[in-house]
Amino acid sequence: MTGRLILPTTRHPEGSGTVRRDFKEPARPHHDLVIGREELCTAARRQLADGGSVLLHGPAGIGKSTVLRTLATEYGEAVRTVLRCSATESESHLPFLALADLLGLVMDEVADQLPAPQRTALESALTGRGESTLQRDGLALRLAVLSTLRVLAARGPVLIVADDLQWLDPASTELLGFAARRLGGTPVQMLCAVRTHAERGQEYDRHLSASPPDTLALQVGPLSRAQTATLLDHRGYTGLPRSTVRDIHRTSGGNPLFALELGRALAESPTPPRPGEPLPVPTSLRTLVLNRLEALSDQARRTLLVASAGARPTLALLRAAGRDNAEAETAQAAELGLLVTERDAPVVRFAHPLISAALYAQASPQERRDVHAALSTAASDPIERARHLALATTGTDPRVAARLGEAASAARDRGAPSVAAGLGLLAARHTPADAVPGPDERRLQAAEDALTAGETDLARDIAREVLAHATQPADRVRAWMVVIDAAGHAMTEVDAAFPQALADAGDDPRLLTLVHYQLAWRALLVEGDFARARQEGALAAELAARAGDRRNELLALAFQAQAETLMGHPDAPRTIKRAMREPQDARVACDHNGVGAVRFRWLIMSDQLAEARKTVSALLREVRRRGMVEAEVHFLRGLAETELRAGHCGRALDLARESLRLARDTGIGEAASAMLTSLAEAAGGEAERALTLAQEAVTRAEEDGDVIYLSRALAALGHAQLVAGDAAGCVRSLRRVRELEEGLGVTDPARGRWHGDLAEALVRVGEPAEAQDVIDTARAHALRLRRESVLAVLDRAEALARAARGEVDAAERQLTAARDRLAKLGYGLEEARAAYALAGLRAGRPGPASYDEATRLFRRCRAMPWLRQVETAAVTGPAGPAPAAAAALDNLAATERQVAALVMEGATNREIAARLFISVKTVEATLTRVYRKLGIRSRVDIVRLAAGHRAG
Repeated sequence: MTGRLILPTTRHPEGSGTVRRDFKEPARPHHDLVIGREELCTAARRQLADGGSVLLHGPAGIGKSTVLRTLATEYGEAVRTVLRCSATESESHLPFLALADLLGLVMDEVADQLPAPQRTALESALTGRGESTLQRDGLALRLAVLSTLRVLAARGPVLIVADDLQWLDPASTELLGFAARRLGGTPVQMLCAVRTHAERGQEYDRHLSASPPDTLALQVGPLSRAQTATLLDHRGYTGLPRSTVRDIHRTSGGNPLFALELGRALAESPTPPRPGEPLPVPTSLRTLVLNRLEALSDQARRTLLVASAGARPTLALLRAAGRDNAEAETAQAAELGLLVTERDAPVVRFAHPLISAALYAQASPQERRDVHAALSTAASDPIERARHLALATTGTDPRVAARLGEAASAARDRGAPSVAAGLGLLAARHTPADAVPGPDERRLQAAEDALTAGETDLARDIAREVLAHATQPADRVRAWMVVIDAAGHAMTEVDAAFPQALADAGDDPRLLTLVHYQLAWRALLVEGDFARARQEGALAAELAARAGDRRNELLALAFQAQAETLMGHPDAPRTIKRAMREPQDARVACDHNGVGAVRFRWLIMSDQLAEARKTVSALLREVRRRGMVEAEVHFLRGLAETELRAGHCGRALDLARESLRLARDTGIGEAASAMLTSLAEAAGGEAERALTLAQEAVTRAEEDGDVIYLSRALAALGHAQLVAGDAAGCVRSLRRVRELEEGLGVTDPARGRWHGDLAEALVRVGEPAEAQDVIDTARAHALRLRRESVLAVLDRAEALARAARGEVDAAERQLTAARDRLAKLGYGLEEARAAYALAGLRAGRPGPASYDEATRLFRRCRAMPWLRQVETAAVTGPAGPAPAAAAALDNLAATERQVAALVMEGATNREIAARLFISVKTVEATLTRVYRKLGIRSRVDIVRLAAGHRAG
């Protein structure tokens, strides 16, 4: 055997068999996209790179085979021989079949190196000629498999890839386990996957015991909602409403295979399900999860159907709904694995959400109506009773509509706007055309509830349905407002709505208020015209006051105050006070565009961090109570920003990541959350991650035409570049911010706080004169507006410019004063940066230098990227890296040196792969080894280490 042997797998992927063949997934792309498995794959790659073995486990359809194929493709390039097998259930009774898959194609290569008894026994087992059995030839077969693997390993590393271990025939399993336990020190690794029904069960332990002692067991868990959405998009199920994706995720339990099957069923369905109706569950999934129903009696099956229709079924509820033998029938279902029993828990819980969905989908329409009729009197919660009454009723019925309207109002008050939206749509369906309120009014209220819940696509669809037939100006303007609101920051996409809304509003001041309020936002976000935005906001407030519409008057005043705050306008405090006068509207007070949000922004820009934290924390609690998702995303960012200013970097990072997860789940504020999370990553996480997120925020803002957030995103990008050591990139990004904000009329330097970063980066690239100009301009505005922390940061930057001009003593005094002022104001991270700059200044002068204070302050802040910088500086000093680190650069393997050299040139992983003719995954694996050998954590550290090496 010459060269490297890669044997193709000849069996079916995970899930093959009678049930699996029912699935009709879209055609796969030429490669598998591993979604939501980044951490798992990283752990597996590290284990394989260290010479260990990996066992993937999890339930059917969870994606084990996809991960296995990806890892096998990547790591297969690094070994000489790959042996593969993948069993099926129908073949699991055939002895030695898996062994034949593994060794059949290499037998001729190694046969002459095996002792005769071993060769004879193994050939008999692999070919089926003869009567070889474990009972008769057990020892010879065991030793033959072990010897074969040792012969192959002597020629180069061997990787055994085995999928669906649960279907391996017992004889092959026993032989493979025998060899695996005795291969210590031999370059033979195993990469396997096994189906398990529980995280840790007998089947898991059995397969782990049959693996090498150094095997790392990794559970493949469910996908998140955002990951499920990405998977559906990747497989061609695009354009699904977020509410539908939410239902798919809930019903599938995050199982990728189940989610794809549900997506396929929706794509093939001529009409999407209406609110309250189940997702279409294809026959393939019904067969998979409901085949055990055949063992149930008809009465027990009926009881489970009632449970599937209930929101939170209990034994008491089932009995109240007429299921007298509920306890015995649910116990029988639990024995069959359809239900999960929990000690002291009254709730009847299905073993998987798909079982409930499939059971409900399989029932006839009349069976469902009968079940809902029973539950409409059995349920104790009035909201549940109303929902079941609606689903048990056909046609219009004013009594049912009124009950649903009351239930929607109750759900809204409970902080469940998503539930309120569903109930509102049911109410509209049962409302007669001539009723008051009418069907369209109920639909529009449902659309507004959907907006509150973050279901923007559902809200937009409802509004467009109303616009298709509504003639009343109030209904039409209200619908236009939903369409505009649903666009979020991408207001250019709905430009055509504004003239139509103005035409529908006529001269009605109440309706004109709504339109001019949205025009104010458009002037701010799309045109970047603060003066016009302020004018439109003031006009909206005046129109609302004339119409006696206090709620919208408060929103308009809050907008006016926000515009004035961003402009640094002297009227901002006065407008905020006007917006805070009584009477107030509780909902507006906590709205993300309300006066509470504006007051928070004023506090944080005025260095009142404690009061800002108190204010935004209270706002966050209230919007969570009310279920206001968009406001929750907004105030999570606000709290994260407050913690970041205070130097609580770990807490800020946690909050920012939570905001970003929620933003991506709902599609609300993704650019803003990516921007803030970039700042938090640069402070307390990873510089590379900060760069990626900032670039994402820039791209989104550019695509949305959102000039306001574009400047914020570019400021975050510049900051990330500064932390990453790319001063030139920082200068390019922040020069754009300066140009943008000058054009927009933004004069308050506390808005973006980028001026100190730009000045510092300009000093680093040898432009101290421009740095001083940035400082002088920003200082004039900061003095006018009394922005104390901004002034202290500008002093820190100016000290660096002075040092560059040779004014070292003056620079040291100014840095010391800036550090002390920032400490007094409570800006922990900025204080630590000043201490770091001071230590660096002293390190360049004769005499002892210490980074101890900077290290202590960064550690207190949990500012990990900065802490790594200061620790490197403390080790290397001005002369370059320590000898051990420098030597490590020279002692890398050839491929590792090539990859590191290209990283130093600024090449991306994809560019490196193309230039070296290797895969991107191989680049990533090589970089992981480089990081480990050099004792570093990122690409940025390679660049910094190389720069120090050259300087040395």
